[in-house]
Amino acid sequence: MTCSGHSSGVVRRHILLVAVLVLAGCAGIAGSDARTSTPGSPKNIIIMFADGTAVTQFELARSSARHLRNEPFTITDVILREGVLGLLTTSPQEAIATDSAATATAMSTGVKAAIGAIGMGPDGQSLRTLIEAAKARGKRIGLVTTAPIHDATPAAFSVHAKSRRESQGIVDQYLALEPDVLLGGGLDFFLPKGAPGGKREDGKDVVAAFRAKGYQVVRTPEALKVAAGPRLLGLFAEGDLDFEIDRDPNSQPSIAEMTEAAIRLLAKDSPNGFVVLIENENPDTAGHRNDLAALIRDLWAFDRAVQVALEFQRRTSGDTLLLVTGDHETGGLSVTYAQKDLSTTSSRNRFYAARAHLAMVDRITISLEKAAEQLGKTPTPDALDKLLADHFPGFRLDPDLREAILKQQMLERNFTYPTQNALARMVARQTGVYWGTSGHTTEPVVVGALGPGADRFRGYADNTAFGKILHQLLAGP
Repeated sequence: MTCSGHSSGVVRRHILLVAVLVLAGCAGIAGSDARTSTPGSPKNIIIMFADGTAVTQFELARSSARHLRNEPFTITDVILREGVLGLLTTSPQEAIATDSAATATAMSTGVKAAIGAIGMGPDGQSLRTLIEAAKARGKRIGLVTTAPIHDATPAAFSVHAKSRRESQGIVDQYLALEPDVLLGGGLDFFLPKGAPGGKREDGKDVVAAFRAKGYQVVRTPEALKVAAGPRLLGLFAEGDLDFEIDRDPNSQPSIAEMTEAAIRLLAKDSPNGFVVLIENENPDTAGHRNDLAALIRDLWAFDRAVQVALEFQRRTSGDTLLLVTGDHETGGLSVTYAQKDLSTTSSRNRFYAARAHLAMVDRITISLEKAAEQLGKTPTPDALDKLLADHFPGFRLDPDLREAILKQQMLERNFTYPTQNALARMVARQTGVYWGTSGHTTEPVVVGALGPGADRFRGYADNTAFGKILHQLLAGP
């Protein structure tokens, strides 16, 4: 089993390298077109950030959109095809594999950071973040995420902390920084303990403090649609927003709806332009859980948000730089061929992942996180059988995976979530879409760029280059 996994990993990396080289060559041709990259510094910068996503995830989203919905995928079909394409390494200061805090800090400040650090260098000193630099240039600023708004990525692009876990202090810094738009989850550290869902230790109601500074506060998708600003705080969950596969559209907005609201409000009365970070955190969480169905649906949702940003960029192409990227790859995702069972190694026992297998995934109706919540910490055989019948039509659970779930046993040392990872292995064995880990990997991430300054993101670079280029663009010619 170990040897087979290693061999398939080598093949996958080889195929990926070839694909990347082909894409890079195509981008070199497309990037020379004046329509995709104009000279000068951008007035507006929109960063569309798919946490945990590399080329592998975008390609799966593209092929599944085509096979299951007969729809194009804007990220690959427009941004990466027509725009300038680059690749970024992802390592932190002290290791090879990274976390979101270190990568976001590097991409925000242009300086390598330690794992867990927020807007701070290896020496523990605060660095100027991208959002701080934008505000200093008189630009309107915004942070949008499906994670808690105080999570690693939005925090590292805007404020400072020795640890990403300092949620209360991060929220306090937001109040001092005064971004024009803040949208996401994370109500918990805006409210004191004692208030419903509140976790603050100091007794402060920071929602009220934002209101006192002139912020409109919204809690529902309906209120978001009619929000007028000019300052807006939108908090739609105590913690993370739900996966798209689980989301109730009446209680939580989509990433596209938040994108539309943020761009609409930031672009209004902004003579100096704006800078906004828009993150879908859910692909990263899906990768940790090895949740194929949730990953695909959230990448489709993210693509709709990119469409919103692209429409604005096209209307203001001489003024707006649009960047689509991620911070690291999560899960070691691999679409491959596999044996139907372990009865023989004959090629006649082999199947190749194809449209029919993606259709099986499309029939799954729950995220693996929600599935684990339903089963609880002590799953029973009856509850497990009901879960499978209700939400995983056509799938069978092999005895070894059933035992792992019922006994809450980890599959291997690099798989952290017993229920989710075992259910994911069930899906993998019957679809040919496998995961190599429940953690982060070192696969480079892609950058697609359109608009003024786009050419500067071309090629293979360290992730600190992303931050350095953005700071240079903000500084002007």
